[in-house]
Amino acid sequence: MRRRLTLLVAATTSLVLLAFLVPLALLVRTVAADRAVGAATLEAESVAALVTTLDRSALGLALEQAGTGEWPVTVFFAGGNILGTPAPRSPAVDLAARGDSITAQAPGGREVLVAVQGLSDGTAVVRTFVPDTELTRGVMRAWLILAALGLVLLGLSLVVARRMARSLVHPTLDLASVSHRLAAGDLDARAEPSGPPELREVSAALNHLAGRIRELLAQEREAAADLSHRLRTPLTALRLDTESLRDPEEAARVGASVDALERAVTQIIEDARRPARARDASGCDAAEVVADRVRFWAVLAEDQDRRLTAPDPQVPLPVALGRDDLTTCVDALLGNVFAHTPEGTAFTVRLEPRPLGGARLTVADDGPGFATSRPLERGASGGGSSGLGLDIVRRAAESSGGALSVDRSAGGGALVVLDLGGR
Repeated sequence: MRRRLTLLVAATTSLVLLAFLVPLALLVRTVAADRAVGAATLEAESVAALVTTLDRSALGLALEQAGTGEWPVTVFFAGGNILGTPAPRSPAVDLAARGDSITAQAPGGREVLVAVQGLSDGTAVVRTFVPDTELTRGVMRAWLILAALGLVLLGLSLVVARRMARSLVHPTLDLASVSHRLAAGDLDARAEPSGPPELREVSAALNHLAGRIRELLAQEREAAADLSHRLRTPLTALRLDTESLRDPEEAARVGASVDALERAVTQIIEDARRPARARDASGCDAAEVVADRVRFWAVLAEDQDRRLTAPDPQVPLPVALGRDDLTTCVDALLGNVFAHTPEGTAFTVRLEPRPLGGARLTVADDGPGFATSRPLERGASGGGSSGLGLDIVRRAAESSGGALSVDRSAGGGALVVLDLGGR
């Protein structure tokens, strides 16, 4: 923007200077020529006055003295005699001999011819010659002065343009910086009103927007925390019901599910009450987390007669996603298999390292596939669910530097590929 404003002012100033200096330069040249011709004409007229009053001998002496002056003077008489500085009789002299005083162009300069009438032998012509050097004397110097003046004015206009551009660009850059800080989660960022009134108004609007965003996020966090806190009461009742189960294995399995649900609720409350920039970014071992969750879901898979092909990782796979977040992602993907495929449907879980670090988790089943053509769109679900599970997984993957993609598996069912960035 600064460069464009500077170029615009430079172009505008250049056009104005050209429109002003070019006619002025032509005028200077015309004035210089008129000055020289005028001086030569005055010289010729003074000699013409002597032609009518002096005899030829005295006139010759006067012309010899005049020949040492600035302009060479020649007098052509009607009989062909010539006094003064020798010069050829040009057609312009013959034209002036008819009684007209004229100025004519000649090789190397300009002739100034004054007709002298009333002589006994006819009309005489007084000629002075102005060379080209005299016609343009001082013109080059004046042009250089005008050019220097134009450059100075152009330079001053560029300096003023840069200052004006700076007064516009710097506040704009400050606004952009504040907007980037807000986008990064710094809700305390505020713009300092500066610059033109319009930019000051934009700064005030941005500050108001930042304050409003802060208020809305605070309200959202409180609402999520309150909603999650309300779940503790039914969780407590569910735990009591679990303890009353007679089958120890069933009680242990249901109790583990209740514990996991309680941890998830606690995590939601903690995440809702602290800014996004303060979230856990320490990462975890994807191999350990996936193996733990597969063991958890394997019990239910055995009950529903589902064939489960699961990984047995030999080496750690560190990823840039917290343990709780990765647990949520794995539970969401495996939970979708149990929720949206009939009992007895086989599924596969595969975990492998990515070439540039991180891990790739693949979940494929032999079920009917996705019920919607846009399974990754938030809230889009054709299976009677909320449609938020895959969106939560996608956002978690992107926060780690990875991505989430879906396709059709080799068995015709759903294929979900979760890429996680490495630490």
